[in-house]
Amino acid sequence: MRYKPLCLLLTLAFATPVFAADDVKTLSAELKRLSERIEQLEKQNKEMENALATDRVSEQEPETATRLKAVEFQTLSMQKQARQIEALEGITVGASLTSVIQGVNGRGSASGDGESRANYRGDISVTLPGGEMGNTEGKIFTQLRFGQGNGVSLRPTYTGTPNSTGFQVGSVASDDSFGVIAQAWYQLKVPLSDGRKEDAREHVYVTFGKIDPFVFFDQNSIADDESTKFLNNVFVHNPLLDSGGDIGSDAYGFEPGIIVQYKNTRNKGADWGLSLGVFSPSGTRTDNGANFNGSLGDPLVIVQAERAVRWNYLPGNYRLYVWRNGQGVGYDDIERNHTGIGVSMDQKVTDNLTLFGRYGHEMSGKVMFDRAITAGAELAGSKWGRAADSLGMAFGALRTSSDFHDDSLSLYGYQASGWEKQIEIYYRFRVNSRFELTPDIQRIIRPGGDRSASGVTVVGLRAKVGF
Repeated sequence: MRYKPLCLLLTLAFATPVFAADDVKTLSAELKRLSERIEQLEKQNKEMENALATDRVSEQEPETATRLKAVEFQTLSMQKQARQIEALEGITVGASLTSVIQGVNGRGSASGDGESRANYRGDISVTLPGGEMGNTEGKIFTQLRFGQGNGVSLRPTYTGTPNSTGFQVGSVASDDSFGVIAQAWYQLKVPLSDGRKEDAREHVYVTFGKIDPFVFFDQNSIADDESTKFLNNVFVHNPLLDSGGDIGSDAYGFEPGIIVQYKNTRNKGADWGLSLGVFSPSGTRTDNGANFNGSLGDPLVIVQAERAVRWNYLPGNYRLYVWRNGQGVGYDDIERNHTGIGVSMDQKVTDNLTLFGRYGHEMSGKVMFDRAITAGAELAGSKWGRAADSLGMAFGALRTSSDFHDDSLSLYGYQASGWEKQIEIYYRFRVNSRFELTPDIQRIIRPGGDRSASGVTVVGLRAKVGF
């Protein structure tokens, strides 16, 4: 490249007339300047190539190279973030921490003295994509639960507990907090139609693993979450299944099982479905099926039919279910076949008021109570300018079974009869979008069917943070 000006000069010298001396000098200077400029450009080009050959950024390299590297780094960073977002697509995470302080009067406590207790419980759940095959989708769900404290201890009652948030790992010293894998299950969602899966209105769901049965059965929109709604166990689930023990779960409320569901959403607002669940209950055997240490014989079987309805354009849900627990444990600690039927309903009757009701009927098995009726309401705070707040009230009644009426005197020292009744009132105050405070008061009348027993009063305060 550097010889081109010289050749051009010789060519001009022989091919053109003689220039004036000043013209020759001017032309020579211009050619020299062009030659130097070309050499400079070649040098810069070489420096640029050397700078771009490495990812290292140096203050001595050309500014253009530095800017190009900066743009490249930003582009790679954006691509990495996009890949991370794509990898996280479909993953959902939830976490909450609930704490309760409760006190019970001396006539209602197990010790006979006034008692107060505090406890806390934390829950972390993660939902992951479980793969696809055609239009079939999979989902993986896991839940970690940890906490300390079981709450106050009551005198003998049919009520399981006035504080359903209590959680203490039994094998761990009470001075320690410890967690358990509460749930870990896999679910397949199968559309029952050709074409795009987004257009399907009928699905079959198959779920198996370690499960909380009440996630899939006996649901209720305002009476199934002790961390935000009612605390008393009889209002959280069907008392025959939960307080009465027919659900047969492990010490923490979970058990292995498989569930098959059919859901039809062709008519919006009138969805309906059928569910069949088979679980391995705890029973009294040493080979406990609920904690994966026993056989799968004599399972707990639940069948449920559900229907969504619109009343005056407002949503409601109605569920009817039957169950059979081949390892049902009676009040005498003997295993028998337990069967029962239950109903759960919730109906919004105004924009601010929702009603709920449950009914349970034990048809076989030696149980303390064989009928359960619970009903209540939740009123949103829009009327008094606190739309995120709510006021809840519930009433319950559990009927003493004829078997327990006959046997209670010899087993417990009193003649059980009639109905144990429960009342609970709470006010949930939304402090902010993540934090709630809920004062709560409960009253248990004729505890354990003992007509001579004084009523039990429980007062508490619940705090919850979560997302």
